[in-house]
Amino acid sequence: MSPGPAIVLVAPDHPEEMRAGLARYVHEYDVRVTGSCHAALATTHEIVQAGGTVAMVVSESRLPDAEVLHCFAKLREKVPTARRVVAAHWERFLDDAPDLRSAMARGEFDAYLLMPRGTRDEEFHHAITEILSDWGSTVPDPEVVSVKIISPVRDALTLSIRDFLDRMGMPNRIWEPDSDAGRHVLERWEGEPVFPLVFGGNGLVTHATSVRDVARSVYGAPTEIDVDRVVDVAIVGGGPAGLAAAVYAASEGLSAIILEAEAIGGQAGTSSMIRNYLGFPRGISGMRLAQRARNQALRFGARFFTGQVVEQMRVGPPGQPHVLCTESGEVRARAVVISSGVAYRKLRVESLDALTGAGVHYGAAMSAAREMEGQDVYVVGGGNSAGQAAVHLARFARSVTIVVRRDDLAATMSSYLIAEIELNRRITVRPSARVVDGGGEARLEWLELEDVHTSARERVDAGGLFLLLGAEPHGDWIPPEVVRDDSGFVVTGRDVPKHHWRDGLPPENLATSVPGVYAAGDVRSGSMKRVASASGEGASVVPLVHAYLAAGERAG
Repeated sequence: MSPGPAIVLVAPDHPEEMRAGLARYVHEYDVRVTGSCHAALATTHEIVQAGGTVAMVVSESRLPDAEVLHCFAKLREKVPTARRVVAAHWERFLDDAPDLRSAMARGEFDAYLLMPRGTRDEEFHHAITEILSDWGSTVPDPEVVSVKIISPVRDALTLSIRDFLDRMGMPNRIWEPDSDAGRHVLERWEGEPVFPLVFGGNGLVTHATSVRDVARSVYGAPTEIDVDRVVDVAIVGGGPAGLAAAVYAASEGLSAIILEAEAIGGQAGTSSMIRNYLGFPRGISGMRLAQRARNQALRFGARFFTGQVVEQMRVGPPGQPHVLCTESGEVRARAVVISSGVAYRKLRVESLDALTGAGVHYGAAMSAAREMEGQDVYVVGGGNSAGQAAVHLARFARSVTIVVRRDDLAATMSSYLIAEIELNRRITVRPSARVVDGGGEARLEWLELEDVHTSARERVDAGGLFLLLGAEPHGDWIPPEVVRDDSGFVVTGRDVPKHHWRDGLPPENLATSVPGVYAAGDVRSGSMKRVASASGEGASVVPLVHAYLAAGERAG
């Protein structure tokens, strides 16, 4: 068996302590111990030249031939996907911390840890395995694969399937039909092969014509909604706001149902790494955050119905439940939380819309990032989602250019992301510009950029375009009784027009114009459009639901 991905240790002063501390990884990783930055670079070059890869570099905080940050920068050029960790000796940990932690905040490395003091330093190993897990979920070819995709082309459907599986936390990989894995799957397929074929852990081979086909093959046919009683609260949308509402509602004894049209996590589920979410000092991917929240809600008794598009909501008369209608059935709920989120706005350039899925992508599209190796990639958008996408893409692409209409990113992006972008040599920012045209044979090959001030145009080579252009609400199903603003976002609290107030009082801050109907997260007018604020609104809506239900019981 060939050695697994490598872990390179840079330990000039304490090699035995470092070797002993990471001994448990020897069976699954090719652990190499070096004594200097020069030696680490040479070892990394040797591994890459032999066709291997480096998953992680763990270095002492002081090196004999280079500053550790300079060494990490050089190693990043050789293996952009490798995670970088400083494991400082306990005699140096406090002295070296101030400078290194500020560098970590700028994204120059991933974690600052105390060197393990023994073989069972579980706090250290928790951090290491968490970082390795993050690495394994973002590399082009994951080590552990639960779903195989067989396809001769990387077309829009194939990449959409892979993106869905990524967002559901299911490791996957694409193989050619004439590969060993491809032949293995084709042996289980009856008749002429048609692609893409999807082979899941259940042993079934499915010809996928849509992402929904894959969901059926993995989870079975869409769950028929068999709720035969009125539930306390129905939550429409499984993004951060809906998940938080589900966790807190179910944990407090309310019967809660979540209806989600796509993958759990919403837009946040596509984020490769959220670094400023409370409680995750090393950051967390949107997929992992969503899956942990889903499992937490399930543990408290919430019920999820995925693949369910809410087509209509019928507002119940006073004292009667509201009704949510889907193609699989209806849900009657005493209270409803609208957390259906938003979609990225379209660029509305016809030539580029025709290439959607063939180099042009809306949203972060983590799976598509893997296909960008060696390409020049453009990201349109100035928010945190665009910044996170650019940083992730830079692990694979030759270059990443962020295109923004503003003069800079300061007004729209968090400072920690701006600092990380400034330090990444593969990323540049193109201010005061917009994309006006593009094209290619079968897939994207070029873009035309226009200066917003001078109208001067430039044609550039491009292998990928990722569009994160701001938000349009998912609200076609929302009835007219629920007031929305001119852009379609749900109005709540004091923003509700006065003629909808009751007894001269405005609705509660997250309540809509309809009693018992609430809005949380990005779909709500005036929301911050941040993961943490959406989660906070989802949690905050539960006491309002409690109070509403209690008032109804007293009136009854």
